[in-house]
This record gives sequence, structure tokens and C-alpha cells, in this order.
Amino acid sequence: MRQERTIQASIFDLFAGHEIGRELKSMSGWLDQHPALAGLVAKDLRRLGVKETGRHGLPAESALRCALLKQHRQLSYEELAFHLEDSASFRAFARLPLSWTQKKSVLHKTIGAIRAGTWETINRTVLASARSERIETGGVIRLDSTVTAALTAGVQISVDQCSRPLYQWGKAQHSYSK
Repeated sequence: MRQERTIQASIFDLFAGHEIGRELKSMSGWLDQHPALAGLVAKDLRRLGVKETGRHGLPAESALRCALLKQHRQLSYEELAFHLEDSASFRAFARLPLSWTQKKSVLHKTIGAIRAGTWETINRTVLASARSERIETGGVIRLDSTVTAALTAGVQISVDQCSRPLYQWGKAQHSYSK
């Protein structure tokens, strides 16, 4: 069984006065204004043909909020589990049930169940909101990439080979500025 939303926030949900705490509080308020996103995640987390019985899983809203924390703060699942346990602001943002203890494997399985189509809808909703509030136009995107061992198997690249062009560019820029 899985609850879709946490209806009432805990009295213990306090955000730090630090910049990150204020940012999380603002993000939380935005998510509260868009409850349909938790509904989309809830659909992804429900497995077809499985009866809603047994232990309560992580609420869909909390799963969405944990996923956003992971992406926004660029955390691994292990780091996310640590910060959810260690930080009152992270825990308040995620709206975790008081009795829930987070394990990286549960976070991975739950967040991994969110479909690509749902992420697309979430991203479009964020962009539409940012456009309407004149925060972002969506005209420029940032791409991140990760090198894995599978991509570099059998290739040996020394640090000197990688840094030489950058060093030469920096040296040229320095000589032009003189």
C-alpha cells in the first residue's frame, strides 16, 4: 500500500535559515502548488496486478521529493540516504514519515520506478512555471555526462595528455594579456 500525498505536514518540519534551507522551503512551496505531479509519480509506483496490501511504502510525494533532492543536489543514493537522516531541512523537504528510515537500496528502487514520461511532464511543468514567472525561458540547456569504465575499456589516457591542451590554452591566454 502506498499513500499518494502527505496531507498534513509535521510540526517538526523546520527548514534551516541557511541559503539551502530557504531554497528547499521555496521548492517545497512550489511542489505544494502542483499536487498533480505526486499523482503522476503514484501511478508509476503502483505495479499492475499487485494488490494494495501489506506494509506501507514510501508515499509518492516523498518519493518525488527525494528524487528532486537527489537530482538538484547531485547526490548518490548513499549520500541522499545520509542527508535525509542527518539534515532536518532535507527531511522536512522530503516529508518523510517519522518512522521511516531510509536505505539507499529502497531509495534507488523507488526513485528508479519513476518513468521517463513522468520526468518529462515534471520538467515541462517546471519550465512552464518558470516562464510564467519570468525566471527562465528554457532557451538554453545544460548537459552533464559521466564517463564510465565501459566507455574507456582498453584505453589508457594519462593526466598529462588530458591537461596539456588546457595548459597550452591557458599559457596562450596569459601571453596575450601581457
